[in-house]
Amino acid sequence: MASAHDMRQRIRSVNNIAQLTRALEAVSISRVRKAENQVRGTRPYGDKAWEVLRHLARQRDREDVHPLLTERSTVKSALIVMISGNRGLAGAYNTNIVQHTLKYADTLNVPIRYITVGRRGRDILLRQGARVVADFSDLSAEPAFNDVSAIGSFVIDEFLQGNADEVYLMYTRFESLLQQVPVHKKLLPLEYQDEADLVEEAASEEKRMAGEFIYTYEPGQTEIISRIIIRLTELQVFTSVLESLASEHAARMVAMSNANSNSMELLDALTLELNRARQQSITNDILDIVGGAQALE
Repeated sequence: MASAHDMRQRIRSVNNIAQLTRALEAVSISRVRKAENQVRGTRPYGDKAWEVLRHLARQRDREDVHPLLTERSTVKSALIVMISGNRGLAGAYNTNIVQHTLKYADTLNVPIRYITVGRRGRDILLRQGARVVADFSDLSAEPAFNDVSAIGSFVIDEFLQGNADEVYLMYTRFESLLQQVPVHKKLLPLEYQDEADLVEEAASEEKRMAGEFIYTYEPGQTEIISRIIIRLTELQVFTSVLESLASEHAARMVAMSNANSNSMELLDALTLELNRARQQSITNDILDIVGGAQALE
């Protein structure tokens, strides 16, 4: 059994750690509320912007396809934007998004380059030998759209210049304080059709042929679609950053809460062990005194 002095030192160390975890938990609670409000406030705008884009894209002339909507006949390379955290102490948050990214990258079967947002993910990718062409890890704690738009602009330039035939976005979607899910989406070329869209498009085409409605665009159809597509691409990156920030703060809050609970349990166990050590020391002292008295007699 360890001495009482050793027990006191261990208890002092655990107390210091517990103070740190409580402080980090309090900070994370404050930040996750702000980040959650940003996510809740941005999602409706992003969803509506996506709906408008799909509507405009279905109405455009088929021979006038915007470059960001054009599928490449042969996919020779891909670009992945991965969003992680700058700090640790967030449980498996950073590890999960990196593992999800690498697992999905293996299914693409083409050379892949990476754009990283977050130092933790960047460092892991570099250790894995991945090719990181850009890093945007110096974002503010509460990034605005203008802070993130540079990422979208860089991605668009890489796609238009032919340096990447497909661009994917990897981030952690904020579901709740207790659930954050690593997800991916194809960012470029923008996909605006699924099975429901094809049915709706066929119905819209029949109505147009029947002359039931006609769309008028100001200043022009091409100008509107071009601006919205670029804006939407940047918006998708921005909303993904917000989702990831909220997820990181939530993961850190839960991790620090669990660490604080564990430290309290450890303190109870160490205190009990200290009391046992003190009792054993007192018992030994009494036995020594009794033994010495008997020896004198």
